[in-house]
Amino acid sequence: MSQQSSQVTNLDIEEQPVHRKRNRGKTTARKRRCFVALGVILFVIFLLFVVALILALTVFRVRKIETTLVSAALDGVSPRLTVPAVSIQLNVTLTLQISVNNRNYASFRHDGGKSYLLYEGAQVGDADIDPGLIRARGATVIQYRLQLRVDELAEKVGDLIRDVVDGELVLRAESRIPGKVTFLGVFRRRAVALSDCELGMNVLQLKLTRQVCKQRTQL
Repeated sequence: MSQQSSQVTNLDIEEQPVHRKRNRGKTTARKRRCFVALGVILFVIFLLFVVALILALTVFRVRKIETTLVSAALDGVSPRLTVPAVSIQLNVTLTLQISVNNRNYASFRHDGGKSYLLYEGAQVGDADIDPGLIRARGATVIQYRLQLRVDELAEKVGDLIRDVVDGELVLRAESRIPGKVTFLGVFRRRAVALSDCELGMNVLQLKLTRQVCKQRTQL
């Protein structure tokens, strides 16, 4: 019996290092798997960050809403001067067509806009611009009419008569079209398309002599 007991004890002592090696090997393998999994997760997070950064700088970056004057036309009747009480009667309507170009990779839904007609800084007409939707990378043409209201130029009637007689009346048409650029139907960024056109016109012949426009976008 004593010999058998000593043999069992010796076997137990010999098996203990083997178990320890096995446990140590399992622990090392488990740690290795954890490190690999952590590395994969960190790599995926980094990859998502890079993709999001690229999208933010390219696709999701809000670009300018470009406005371009396509055409401008005058219609009405030739002006009449009255004396001895000097006054002028003008029945002139300015029809403008502007192209609104959405350069974004998302739709641009614009609210009702406004256009103002100015003479020497004084407002002499205005028009409403209808709301609408411009698809991604698309464009649309908007038309509106501005009627010149001479009755609002009582203090500048002398300058107005001089310009009419000289053959060129210079007016400014300022337009403002507010809206929102929508990405994926969720993310929205506000944008306002602004245009400022200087128009020279011969109202005696009812024709435009020159037109110079500037445009910008408020983001």
